[in-house]
Amino acid sequence: MPNLKNAKKRVLVIKKKEEENNKFAATMKNSIKKVDRAVASKDKEKAEGALKVAIKAIDKATSKGATKKNTAARNKSRLTKKVNSME
Repeated sequence: MPNLKNAKKRVLVIKKKEEENNKFAATMKNSIKKVDRAVASKDKEKAEGALKVAIKAIDKATSKGATKKNTAARNKSRLTKKVNSME
C-alpha cells in the first residue's frame, strides 16, 4: 500500500485507466467474435455489417491505447480476409 499522497493518487488513476482499457479491449474482442460467428454461419451480409462494426471498435481501442497499432492492423487484415473469402 502506498504511503505518499501522489502514490495513492497514481493507484487510483491507474485503476481507472485499466478499467477503461479493459472496456475497449472487451468491446473489440466481442465484435471480432461476432464477425467470426457470421463467417461460420456463411451469412455474407451479416458478416460485412459485423466487419464494419469490428473495424470501428478495433480503431477505437487502438486510438485509446488499449491495443497496439500492429495488433489492430493484423486483426483487421485477418477479419477482412475471412469475409472476402466467403462466397
